[in-house]
Amino acid sequence: MDSQFIVSFAFILATFGLYVGIAIYNKAKVASDFYVAGRGVPAIYNGMAIGADWMSAASFIGLAGTVMILGYDGLGYIMGWTGGYLLLTFLLAPQLRKYGRYTVPEFIGDRYDSNVARLIAAVATIIISFTYSIGQMSGSGIVIGRLLEIDYRFGTMIGAVLIAVYAALGGMKGITWTQVAQYVVLITAYLIPVIFMSLQLTNNPLPWVSYGEVLEQMKVLDAELGISDYLTPFTNGTKWQFIALMFTLMAGTAGLPHVIVRFFTVSTMKAARWSGAWALLFIGLLYLSAPAYAAFSRFILMTQVANSPINALPEWTKSWVDTGKLIIADTNADGILQWTELQIANDIVVMATPEIANLGIFVIGLMAAGAMAAALSTAGGLMMAISSSLSHDIYFRSINPQATDKKRLSVGRWSIIIASLVAGVVALNPPGAITQIVAWAFALAAASFFPALLLGVWWKRSNAAGVISGMIVGLSVTLGYIFAAKYGGFTILGIIDTGAGVFGTAAALITNIVVSLATKPPSKKIQEEVQDLRYPEQMTYRDGEVWLDNGEDIPPTK
Repeated sequence: MDSQFIVSFAFILATFGLYVGIAIYNKAKVASDFYVAGRGVPAIYNGMAIGADWMSAASFIGLAGTVMILGYDGLGYIMGWTGGYLLLTFLLAPQLRKYGRYTVPEFIGDRYDSNVARLIAAVATIIISFTYSIGQMSGSGIVIGRLLEIDYRFGTMIGAVLIAVYAALGGMKGITWTQVAQYVVLITAYLIPVIFMSLQLTNNPLPWVSYGEVLEQMKVLDAELGISDYLTPFTNGTKWQFIALMFTLMAGTAGLPHVIVRFFTVSTMKAARWSGAWALLFIGLLYLSAPAYAAFSRFILMTQVANSPINALPEWTKSWVDTGKLIIADTNADGILQWTELQIANDIVVMATPEIANLGIFVIGLMAAGAMAAALSTAGGLMMAISSSLSHDIYFRSINPQATDKKRLSVGRWSIIIASLVAGVVALNPPGAITQIVAWAFALAAASFFPALLLGVWWKRSNAAGVISGMIVGLSVTLGYIFAAKYGGFTILGIIDTGAGVFGTAAALITNIVVSLATKPPSKKIQEEVQDLRYPEQMTYRDGEVWLDNGEDIPPTK
């Protein structure tokens, strides 16, 4: 048993013990604790929890690798995922918080006065969250597989069991405070290696301003090796694919149920807005670092691994070859590893970076703990979204409205355990890379929830028939395009499966508007509730005028 294993295992064991301890201490005792953490989380801590919820295995493990392999084209992921929070913070989150429900399907059901709409939204939540969770399970499997030096599939099932135990304990209250701790762990683990690499390569501890020097050197290396320029745009896809991907991720972010519900855990609309502002700051620390990570890792691989004798490669390569995520093949049998003979999965770039840069066993152990924190934090939120849909939107609101808090908590916890284990089994043979699987989840969210919520908040004429038709058409178009593009080779303007949300969202919006206009409008009561969402909490809208909560009349805005 080598020292690296001991250190990494100790880091992961200590942090996992911390998360379980926090979950037990903050164990949910009533339904409001389980679903919305009692609505008492301060904005800054909620921002950290949102950051942890957001910085999933896809962001932590896969994003820098995607940028490293795709170059300029990989920036669509960064811009899309970040821009989505602006849409969510300004267009939806405060208004949804003011409505005061527990889940996104519950908002849709009550806003549109339709049990059918709520049930469709609940099923969509389960599908989207389950798809997203496959990427997280796969990510945890990569970390555990590398740590224990076993196939990542065995690591995936170990991770699924850990996630099931951790997420079922505390509900949203426990998950919120464990996510705060996980954010601290994962951002520390992410920043330390990239800062050290920056010092090694540029003598500058600020990677965000120093990696430009490395990019200039890589231009020369790319020319020498005769490969495509790392900074040339649209070499891995068309400009339409870049735009479609960016839109899909932005609209998907604003429609993801497990992200939106985080804004339900604060006390006011103002706190919801500030949560979004803090979240953007905390998320930016990682997303601004990912391009630097990608550049540094690619440069080190090109200068220290490529063109080396096959029998004299660094020791770290053997460990990653054993996981099945690194392939080295001397195809021309010259005994030298060419750049084109090195196949490194984008899912392991960040995890392998401390070893690639020879940063020492403590940094490697910290990175393993950070990656586990990223996978656990998002998986916990996703399992919570699935559980809420099953136990609250389907079981409580449709099957057993008389259920006690104890019964609802029991159904919620068992839902988490079963969903975690099933997702782990599916993740044993994932249908794509982590970032690709996650992009599908975003496409589905963009096509189902984003139009329903956007029109539900900002267009009072939208009705039940419109939202039901819109969600069904949006999901059908998106799923159809994903399968046609991935398995049938069908594309429009070069837009592949990861950009499918642009078609589904457009179809859902058009369908919702056309059907709503062709059918009976919502009741006056619902239209006034929708109008009321647009005003600060100390104001209400009734009978065509804006009122203060104390009843004093304010002349309505013309």
